Amino acid sequence: MSSSESEVKTGCPVAHKVVLSEASLTDPIIQAYPQDFYQTLRSEEPVHFDEKLGMWLVSRYEDIVTLLRDPDTYSDKHGYEAQYASGHFDEFKEIIERDGGGFFADAIKSDPPYHTRIRKLLEQAFTAHRVKTLEPGITKIVSDLADKFAEKAANGNVVDGVKEFAIPLTIAVICEQMGIDQYNGEKISRWSVAITAQIGRMQNRESMIENAKEICDLQNFIIAQMKDREENPREDMISDLVHAVTDDGEKLTFAEAVSLVRALIIAGNDTTATAIGNLLFILATKPEIAQELYDNVDDSRYMNRFVEELLRYAPPVRGLAKMTTCETELGGQKLPKGAHMLVLYASGNADETRFECPQQFDTSRGNIGSHVAFGVGIHRCIGASLARMEINVAAKELIKRVKNIKLAVPASELKYQPTVATHTIESLPMLLERRG
Repeated sequence: MSSSESEVKTGCPVAHKVVLSEASLTDPIIQAYPQDFYQTLRSEEPVHFDEKLGMWLVSRYEDIVTLLRDPDTYSDKHGYEAQYASGHFDEFKEIIERDGGGFFADAIKSDPPYHTRIRKLLEQAFTAHRVKTLEPGITKIVSDLADKFAEKAANGNVVDGVKEFAIPLTIAVICEQMGIDQYNGEKISRWSVAITAQIGRMQNRESMIENAKEICDLQNFIIAQMKDREENPREDMISDLVHAVTDDGEKLTFAEAVSLVRALIIAGNDTTATAIGNLLFILATKPEIAQELYDNVDDSRYMNRFVEELLRYAPPVRGLAKMTTCETELGGQKLPKGAHMLVLYASGNADETRFECPQQFDTSRGNIGSHVAFGVGIHRCIGASLARMEINVAAKELIKRVKNIKLAVPASELKYQPTVATHTIESLPMLLERRG
């Protein structure tokens, strides 16, 4: 039976088998179109050593959840440190210390018990009260930008869904959250690319130096913002972090606060922009989904399920690093102490043993909320509720304003950022019409 015959009978796409000994996640083609690679990993070697990447790839849902629930065996701190500025770390650190106010290790990418303290302090910036107070401002930002986006697309003009909607939207929102009144969107976008490159495993020395300069600029900006909040507290997240205090009176150190503000500005912008870019790609290539979204846009239960399925179907984070702290076994594979691992959240979300017909976008699936797009366990994304709200508002406000969404170029011509950490469309030329 041919693949096409099988797909018609089962409703599920049949992947093209990849020869693992010849394939690597460093391949730009596999980075852009990874699903066949993921499926071959899951079926043949679910914990696989990628020689070119120099990392163990963990691809099955069950193994991913097992790993994420065992932070003692699989260290976030050591995995992240081995990933950061890989191959150029010493020179990178020297540049940051000299020109960027200091090298500030990422406090949230740590292990217990230190991580427990940091997480507790950080949670003060993500209270239910804070999320609720942000929603009206986020809705206005999205509505205004959606109007401009739809207006620009009038009369058949090509618009860029990533550069003219997803990125400016998430930058405006994160600056609203952080209380940054004056900002340069283009500069923040460059900062995001520079930070993501440090965990992407794809930069050479020349690009590392350029990215390091951008990160110095980012850190100097953050330090100035923090010093202002020390003297003049506001109702914003930077103030929350600068003045956060535990029940026993403990505060964040200056270095910890810088690292956390940096993480929130970048993670809150970059990954959510990727998610909204993926949303636009789906609406442009699956008109039946766009129509379903429009028909149900005022149904809050449907909208919540739509966001969960989007996160499962097209998670913005491809994978993040861990490292074994001792000899262990995972997915039938023995691993030595110090094994550097890439946890493929995107593959876990496409695991056919967990999700029926995972390559179908289905808001009615029963286990829609069990995806691992935000991780699992103690390192689960602390900004998940904000990200969900932002994606929900973006989908709702945009689909109310536009219709007949299409790609302006063949999907095969789209470019993706060269990184193993995310699956990010660089540019998304689109055609669309404004609803009457």
